[in-house]
Amino acid sequence: MQVDLEIFKGGLMNATPGPVIFDLDGTLLDTAPDLAAALNALLEEEGCQRLPLTSVRSMVGQGAISMIKQGFAQAGIQAQKELPEGMRSRFLDHYRACYMDRTKPFPGVVEALIKLKEIGHPLSVCTNKSHEMSVAILEGLALKHFFAGIVGGDSLATAKPDPAPIRAAIELSGGGVGSATMVGDSITDIHAAHAAGIPAIAVTFGYTEIAPHDLGADAVIDHFDELIPTLRSMSSSNSSRPKG
Repeated sequence: MQVDLEIFKGGLMNATPGPVIFDLDGTLLDTAPDLAAALNALLEEEGCQRLPLTSVRSMVGQGAISMIKQGFAQAGIQAQKELPEGMRSRFLDHYRACYMDRTKPFPGVVEALIKLKEIGHPLSVCTNKSHEMSVAILEGLALKHFFAGIVGGDSLATAKPDPAPIRAAIELSGGGVGSATMVGDSITDIHAAHAAGIPAIAVTFGYTEIAPHDLGADAVIDHFDELIPTLRSMSSSNSSRPKG
C-alpha cells in the first residue's frame, strides 16, 4: 500500500505526529527461530526433547525466565518457582551465540520506519527482552538509528504489562502520552498500553496464544504497509470526537 506523505500530513491538519512505541519480538522482528535454537540447546543439556518452532513461538514476549519455564513445562518438566542458579545465564549464552542467525525484520518494517520518520513520528522500542540484547540486535540489523530510545525488560524495576516501561519509552521519544500509540503482538503489549492511557495496534503475525483480534487492541493490522493508514484513521477518529 503506497501512502502519499503530503496527503497524510494534510489529513492530520498539520498536527505534530505523535510517538509510536514498538514491541520488538513478534512485532518488529521475527526472533523466534533463534530463540527456539537457544531454548532447545538448553533443553538438550537437561536431557529433554527439542521443541518445534511452532511450540516456541507462543512462548516469546514475556522475557527469558518465562520462556525457559514454559519450555520445560512443554517438555514435561514443571520448573521450580525459581529457576536453578545459572540456568538463565546458560540460556542467554546460547542465545548470544545464535541471535543473528535467522532473526530478521518482518515484511514492510523497514519501509514503514522510513516513512514514519519522514512524517516526523518519534519512535521508541519497549520490549521485555533485555536492554543489552535489544540494542545489540537492532544495531546488528542496522535499525537502531530509527529509535530515540529503547526500554528493555530490565531497564526499570517493572516490565510490561506494567505501564511504566511504556511511559518511559514515550519520554525517551520526546513526545507526549496524549498523542502516543503502541504497536505490539501480545496481550502484554495491549494491557501495558491501555494501562499507560494510550491506544494500541496489534499485528496478526506475532507470537501470541490469543487470537490477535481478541487481544482488545484498538486496531489490528496484517502487514506493516497498513500501519500508517491505520495511524491516520485512528488520529482522524480521535480528532472528530466531541471534547469535554
